[in-house]
Amino acid sequence: MKEEILSDLRQDMKKTVEALKRDFRRIRTGRASSALLEGIRVECYETQMPIEQVASISVPESRMITIQPWDKSILGDIEKGILKSDLGLTPMNDGKIIRISIPPLTEERRKELAKKARKMAEEGKVALRNQRRDANEMLKELKQDKEISEDELFKAQDEVQKITDEYVKKIDETTAEKEKEIIEF
Repeated sequence: MKEEILSDLRQDMKKTVEALKRDFRRIRTGRASSALLEGIRVECYETQMPIEQVASISVPESRMITIQPWDKSILGDIEKGILKSDLGLTPMNDGKIIRISIPPLTEERRKELAKKARKMAEEGKVALRNQRRDANEMLKELKQDKEISEDELFKAQDEVQKITDEYVKKIDETTAEKEKEIIEF
């Protein structure tokens, strides 16, 4: 049972780090990336759809994203979806394709984005600490139910802390990478 708790903890913490990495991909840097548009929803065909399901997205240059809708009649809907997003990007529509030019970031905007990345990382660490607390509570229940001894409880709690430290370090490394990417010109 103890091993199962530790295994579940590793799985949960890994998912938390992966979710943070996914969120980081949506933070704009000076370079174009199709990941910037992930999560943008387009109001078309009387429903909300992810932009990836209504168009192909490509990055022909380091500062340009092109969006080619499969149905030309929804070009305007895609533009509206991009403008509604909080990315601060301006789409240009030529009747067939939408081009988004990624302007270089100002120093102030870079600092804002780095701060946003640190805030997201802190939220990830809070999630890790909550997972650690839950695992420790489950281990204490095992001791109360006399399924493990007090020594085993302390060893397991040490292991929980080591796992938590490992994943906090991964979050710190990922955040440092993202901050470097944001600050680079």
